[in-house]
Amino acid sequence: MHKKKILVLSVSAGAGHMRAAEALRSHAEVAHGDVHALHLDVMNFVSSAFRKLYTNAYIKLVEKHPALWGMLYRMTSEAEPDATLQKMRRGIERLNTKALLRAIDAFAPDAIICTHFLPAEILQHEIKQARLHAPVWVQVTDFDLHKMWVMPHMAGYFAANDEVAFRMRAAAIAPATIHVTGIPIMPAFAQPLSREECAREFGIDPARPTFLLMGGGAGVGQLDQVAERLMTAAKDFQLVVLAGKNVAVLGKLQKLAAQHPGRLFAQGFTHHVERLMACADLVITKPGGLTSSECLAMGVPMIVHSPIPGQEERNADYLLEQGAAMKAVDTLGLEFRIQMLLAEPRRLQLMRDKAAALGRPDAAANVLRIVLSALAARDSK
Repeated sequence: MHKKKILVLSVSAGAGHMRAAEALRSHAEVAHGDVHALHLDVMNFVSSAFRKLYTNAYIKLVEKHPALWGMLYRMTSEAEPDATLQKMRRGIERLNTKALLRAIDAFAPDAIICTHFLPAEILQHEIKQARLHAPVWVQVTDFDLHKMWVMPHMAGYFAANDEVAFRMRAAAIAPATIHVTGIPIMPAFAQPLSREECAREFGIDPARPTFLLMGGGAGVGQLDQVAERLMTAAKDFQLVVLAGKNVAVLGKLQKLAAQHPGRLFAQGFTHHVERLMACADLVITKPGGLTSSECLAMGVPMIVHSPIPGQEERNADYLLEQGAAMKAVDTLGLEFRIQMLLAEPRRLQLMRDKAAALGRPDAAANVLRIVLSALAARDSK
């Protein structure tokens, strides 16, 4: 029996697009024995100069000049597709992605799913020129719709929520091609996990309020400084701090944890964030589309901080409006919200209920079901 070949294309400009692509690939691998899924990063098929311009410039802008990035986000979303600068940009992209097109031809996919607008934009030109016949689908990875995601000749679109779908229709995308699935997350975040079992792995008391602090040192302060402040804010909760690959910060956190045994837990890089989330009553994080979707899928509310102007601000707005998150603008604001939630456990439980109601743990499964059903319908004709 011929295995259907699904190609997932992403761009390593920010981790969220890549994680959504990996979620689709992983789910296809686990749940569909008759599917061969391949994930390619577009940046592996471009010149080093283009890669630096596209990814490094983006990262530098959002880290060093967030206000400028916010302005560019709005300007590019409002620009007309046939504007001269837009045409020039697309021409440069096509010149730098010929190796990608060769890789696509070599794999010969039955369908393509893009978790970033760049590959979709390149492929819509190939479809227009009748050089690509595989259907191309677009997965939007935030709770907002930037106009650069909107382009002709796509087989379908996957939206994070009803408002994104509404915006797609307003952008003249055919309603029949729009599917509200949520944002794909890795299978591990969609599995039921025992709080007690996961807590034992990390030496955490499952009966005590537990907060998980993650997201680098951005915004609310350095992780060790934030943790030290929170340790003095109240005595009746546990704090897990995820330092990732920052060895220096992890060392500081471990020293601080020794001063607060049984209350502060320092954690370095791990492939099992979902098991830490299973221990947590709340996550303190930046509001990236993927991280937010992972939290919602596990029914864990958030205190969000330091949203990148543009997409993360829109994500934060959505979470706040839905009652699944609070926002802290600085360490003092974070301390206030932690104390408030400890004093009002019913409020925290309501946030947990809101988060669980918004969660879409089956997003990846639904995306693949729709794509494979469309292929089956096409083959039956």
